[in-house]
Amino acid sequence: MRPTPPDERVLARRRLVGEQIRRVRKAHALTQHDVCGRSGIDIATYSRIEQGHSSPLLDTLIRIADAIGVDLAELVRR
Repeated sequence: MRPTPPDERVLARRRLVGEQIRRVRKAHALTQHDVCGRSGIDIATYSRIEQGHSSPLLDTLIRIADAIGVDLAELVRR
């Protein structure tokens, strides 16, 4: 059985989280490649997360936060 696709509210929140990750990364003067090198996340996967096209696992969000040098909460704030 296929999982139910997320509703628009969830998709919108996913995009907001991606935008917040991008803002935090840029505020720390890091490129996507910098974060990927520090976290071990594939650049294509990371790009999809920032664009809101992919829903990252909690472990992945922790790795991103650690790579940027911020608390996890900073990545998911509105």
